[in-house]
Amino acid sequence: MGWSPYIYKFVDGGESPVPLDLQLVRAVLEPHDVGNPELKVCEDGSLQFWIRAPDGSEAELFVDDLGIAVHRPHAGGVWSIVAELVSQLGAIVINPSRAGVVCRTEEYADLPPSMQRDAVIVEMRGEALEEALVGPQNS
Repeated sequence: MGWSPYIYKFVDGGESPVPLDLQLVRAVLEPHDVGNPELKVCEDGSLQFWIRAPDGSEAELFVDDLGIAVHRPHAGGVWSIVAELVSQLGAIVINPSRAGVVCRTEEYADLPPSMQRDAVIVEMRGEALEEALVGPQNS
């Protein structure tokens, strides 16, 4: 499946995302990274991670200064890792399939006014983030 949510950080209602703390990104993702360490840093300085949760669910993350693309996220525990990253960064998640935003209350005021209308506010936990982005999962 080609669906990929995107993680960005906004400040004070500005229309453009602000740079991410790449050291924090590495600190959160590296313990879960199962990819080739030699391929982690690209020639342009962007980062790649292939993360795996304890339940075996996985996602590939492509990181640059301004955003993170979450490619091919599986259902399950990988969403807890993504939610932790989003919380630690004080960021938001853009859902391209629904053209909406998922965020915590803390980040809502930082969204550009044009994004606030369609924002879904959640407690940033794996299950809540996954449900907000893809709908309820049948067990």
